[in-house]
Amino acid sequence: MRKYIVIILWICILGACSVTKKVPDGSYLLNKTDIKSDVKGISSSALKPYLRQKPNSSMILVGRAKLHMYNIPNDTSTWLNRLLLKYGEPPVLYNEQLAVISAEQIRLHMKNKGYLNAEVDTTVVKKDKKANVTYNVTGNEPHRIRTFTDTIHSVDTTIYNILNRSRQLALMKEGDIFDLSVLEDGRERMTTILRNRGYYSFLKDNFYFIADTTVGTNQVDVTLSLNNPSDSTRHRQYYIGDVTVINGVDPVLLQDSVRRSSLDLDTVDYKGMRIISGKERFLRPRAIYYNTFLRPGRLYADRVQERTYGSLNGMGPINQTSINLTPTIRNDSAYIDSRITLFPGNLHYIQFGVDGTNSAGDLGVAGNVSYEHRNFLKGGETFRVQLNAAYEFITSDSLNLLDNSFYEYGIETSLSIPQLLLPWMIRELRDQPSASTEFSAGINFQKRPEYLRQFFNLSTRFQWASHEWRLQHMLEPVGVTYIRMPWKSKEFEDLYFNEDVNPILRYSYDDQLIVRSAYTLNYSNFNRLGRRSMPTVPFRIRSGIEVAGWLPRLATSLGGGEVNDKGFHTFFKQPYSEYVKGDFDIAASYAFDDRNTIASHIAVGLAYPYGNSNVLPFEKRYFGGGANSVRGWSTRTLGPGTYSNDTITGSDFGRKIGDVKLDFSVEYRHKLTHMFELAAFVDAGNIWTVKNYMEQPGGMFRWNSFYKELAVAYGLGVRLDFNFLLIRVDGGMKAHNPGLPEGSRWTIFKPDFSRDFAFHFAIGYPF
Repeated sequence: MRKYIVIILWICILGACSVTKKVPDGSYLLNKTDIKSDVKGISSSALKPYLRQKPNSSMILVGRAKLHMYNIPNDTSTWLNRLLLKYGEPPVLYNEQLAVISAEQIRLHMKNKGYLNAEVDTTVVKKDKKANVTYNVTGNEPHRIRTFTDTIHSVDTTIYNILNRSRQLALMKEGDIFDLSVLEDGRERMTTILRNRGYYSFLKDNFYFIADTTVGTNQVDVTLSLNNPSDSTRHRQYYIGDVTVINGVDPVLLQDSVRRSSLDLDTVDYKGMRIISGKERFLRPRAIYYNTFLRPGRLYADRVQERTYGSLNGMGPINQTSINLTPTIRNDSAYIDSRITLFPGNLHYIQFGVDGTNSAGDLGVAGNVSYEHRNFLKGGETFRVQLNAAYEFITSDSLNLLDNSFYEYGIETSLSIPQLLLPWMIRELRDQPSASTEFSAGINFQKRPEYLRQFFNLSTRFQWASHEWRLQHMLEPVGVTYIRMPWKSKEFEDLYFNEDVNPILRYSYDDQLIVRSAYTLNYSNFNRLGRRSMPTVPFRIRSGIEVAGWLPRLATSLGGGEVNDKGFHTFFKQPYSEYVKGDFDIAASYAFDDRNTIASHIAVGLAYPYGNSNVLPFEKRYFGGGANSVRGWSTRTLGPGTYSNDTITGSDFGRKIGDVKLDFSVEYRHKLTHMFELAAFVDAGNIWTVKNYMEQPGGMFRWNSFYKELAVAYGLGVRLDFNFLLIRVDGGMKAHNPGLPEGSRWTIFKPDFSRDFAFHFAIGYPF
């Protein structure tokens, strides 16, 4: 016990230790470095990476904790001393030579940015064994482009035409600052374009620039030129030649002539590809062909190789893909011969999961077990079966736990095929990377003391990527969900199935059939698999549309249905839902430096019931608040509109839903270390109904007043980044609460913590 007390005391006196305790006489602790620049557009944070010496690390609140830890022990006589020295940080001593190098590196960077006459003056203030270093950067007048020309047309007309059509030759124009990074980025873009047009051996060093700085005061004439290969008068375009695929056979055995003769190999030619398989064929040739884009006769492109890697490695049974390319000349034509080796992985996969739950104080447990066969039909198909179950102990005075508890169980099966099974689809679409067709079916049972509810699901889904994986498509031609409630208690029926009490909830619990079609499109302006660097402002866009009821409506219009006693059209004697739903979501971020980022997010959603539906199905309506919405409200506690249940008794869960959703967020993120991150955010948004439902007064969307009904929240958050997992904790406070009476909605001026605070624990960023 005494040892722990001593440790606590030592931690408490960390701040009392002098930071210069272990700084030798005649030396100085590098206490602070600062960069002051008079150049607009080049911030001090952009110049910090060029410093060759930085002070000891520091954290908010605790300061230079690691330096203090290192300063506590005087020797290594005890385990605690050794521990503090190991995890502590020795003092960073000011080094004059490194300061000179840092100033020169900053000057060279400024020169590369077009400030050829830039000056860097270093000021060092030494006091109390501490050194404060300031780098004063004076840019002076930058050099600007007078003329920018190229000589590529006279060297290689084919390359010139390719680059001219893609508008890549005008890298700079008159008046632009002579920034070498712009020229370097231009070389990389032009090289990428050419390598995707067959120029397999082309390197960016084949482009060079001639800059003449003597043409005038602070002016530059730049000429873009092209080097031809030393063994030819022009660069060659390559086509895909022979393609050989080693289909799950150990390549070591193939190279051994003695052992190879004993193998029972099967070699087939499938649409020009030579596929070598063992006695037990690993993958069918058709599956290999539609996931291999290096095909004989095609013009070589780097993106085609990347597509092949991505599609083959994305197949479940393949553990690794190796592609060897060999350039060759045949009949005075240039070809790339490809040898693709597929290494099998584990075909069987079992996963177990157990979670604890706490819903409004009722404890429970949920678990699932899933099995996957990742080469079900020898074509890379993934067959999956998942069993799930959950049990929740509902608070009750009754001793009958089974009848007074909530439990849920179900099963879902799916078959994913790594290609688009649409024979009528155009060839270009069938050849898109990361394509798959998925069929799924599931059934789920929910048992509560009040009712038994059953869900049946069937769906077909097509997914593929395009434009270097920037566009992700998901098409669901037909999805079917059937919801029925075979049993309900009398108390529940009286409370929710009474049209006069709550028709919205009554409709939500009615038996219903949802036959829908949906299309979702995701776009990002960067490609993680490509060669290009991250853009200055990376963003992603998600949009989708869902239409329900068109197929049953078509059938009933042709005489395939009837009208029930409530006036609803039925399909297979079941009333079906009709609605249209659209969503648009955009998120963007901007990094000021490697520690500070600002991110923003806008989400808009609209759903409209029509025809056979007066109200949208409960599962398809929007809700407000929560960890990914307006974080001053808990999940499903915001809106719709100005609706509030303060004077209504009982549960309000069924009324906190709507058909229109708006969400706006701005978040500032600051990294303390590679693991810890702080965030400050402002959120705004709400949900509304598209019709004036009597049970949700004030919830209808109106153009002339919706902006007055936006909920606003602000707060702070902490993130813990484990690389593979990000844990997020956010605390939000209400600033504008549309659920309060007019005149008292701006709670930011009169906060009530118990009323206005919401705590959120989540996985991943909110957007």
